[in-house]
Amino acid sequence: MELGHPADAVQRALTSAGVRGMEVIVPSYGPVEVADAVCQAGGVPVFVDIDADTFCVDPAAVEAAVTSRTAAVVPVHQFGHRADMARIGRIAEDRGLVVAEHLDQESSSAEISVRQANAAYLTRRLTDVVTPSIAPDAGHTFVQYVVRVPGNGRPDRDAFARTLKARGVRCRVPVQTPVHRLPLFRRDVWLPETERAADECLALPVDAGMTRRELHRVASACNALGGLLQPA
Repeated sequence: MELGHPADAVQRALTSAGVRGMEVIVPSYGPVEVADAVCQAGGVPVFVDIDADTFCVDPAAVEAAVTSRTAAVVPVHQFGHRADMARIGRIAEDRGLVVAEHLDQESSSAEISVRQANAAYLTRRLTDVVTPSIAPDAGHTFVQYVVRVPGNGRPDRDAFARTLKARGVRCRVPVQTPVHRLPLFRRDVWLPETERAADECLALPVDAGMTRRELHRVASACNALGGLLQPA
């Protein structure tokens, strides 16, 4: 059974599916609202790891986490990249799980096209950060343009971000703390790709209102810092 819903309706979808007292598989790297929706529906969030390239929930991790108490899975289309719904759908069908998608906020096709073009421009020009990957046939609307900063994890990523901001480039850490490490949802689990993404990732601006000059400034500022950060 598959249910597609915007972010503010995940709770209603899970409530309708009858997950009270049951486990619901969610990614820890993503919006805390997903885990909160599970709890509000009476379910128990079970946090799993992400795919290192797409930042979306790893289908293999979903399959490994299924137990006799699992009722549903909530894939998050992270930063505009679609989760692997084909594989997740097959797992759900085999195990009798509900799939309640956490969808991005709606954008016009024109806005999406501009963001995609802006993202492509940065991807062609950035030289010293790891640019976003797009899985075949997945599609990416670039709600956020998220790169990995090389170096020694969080200290270097944070220093990189501070320097960009000082040079007038808007940037932000997309996920400061994985949900399974927040006090309300703390779990004793080790999710290596989730932890690595939280330490390395930075969102650069690609919004539809940006000019080519502004995009060039972003790329130039990032490339100028590349020599300062060396891989561990």
